[in-house]
Amino acid sequence: MWAVVPLKDLPLAKQRLAAVLSLEERRGLFAAMAQDVLAALAAARGLAGILAVTRDAECTALAERYGARICPEPENHGHTAAVHAAAALLRAEGAAGLLQVPGDVPLATAAEIEAVLAAHRAAPAFTIVPSADRKGSNCIALSPPGAVALRFGDDSFFPHLAAARAAGIEPTVLPLPGLARDIDTPEDLSALLATPGTTRAHTYLSQSGIAGRLSNTPAGRAAAGAD
Repeated sequence: MWAVVPLKDLPLAKQRLAAVLSLEERRGLFAAMAQDVLAALAAARGLAGILAVTRDAECTALAERYGARICPEPENHGHTAAVHAAAALLRAEGAAGLLQVPGDVPLATAAEIEAVLAAHRAAPAFTIVPSADRKGSNCIALSPPGAVALRFGDDSFFPHLAAARAAGIEPTVLPLPGLARDIDTPEDLSALLATPGTTRAHTYLSQSGIAGRLSNTPAGRAAAGAD
């Protein structure tokens, strides 16, 4: 099974954080989070490899640093299109399955990736890790790669369950705290800062001064339990 990681163009990354982070800060944070994800995948046992879908030169260099293959995309059409492109490539190569992970789950660990692989059943099979609010689909293992039509978005979790069942597959739902925490909004960022950790994302937020700056906002104090 191949891990699939869509990596958006860095200038377009994390636009919903624009209220609290500058463009350069959003670029830096996404690059740090992507490295956390790639490092977890590279350390996980049981994967055939990592396939990064990107057209961004910096993201390409980051992915290759962790031994990833690159699935180039001529234009960035979003997460769903990136996963579809990777799935088509893997199907053409006869791959047994794919495990898609977004690039913005910095708390994901190799142990969690291995837990998804262990929970995944014999093909045809569909395993999903919901986001913390049980609306998004933060990790999907699918075998074979085209067994279920995937469509990502803020409310994709229950539609993905329905799509799997429509394809005749009973989905395996596996809540995992690290994979569940994607960073899209200022509230997500505050929650990350309130979670102790030594990830590259934590280091970037600390060294850049973002952590200190946001800790002085009402949302930051509330997330830290100060209010």
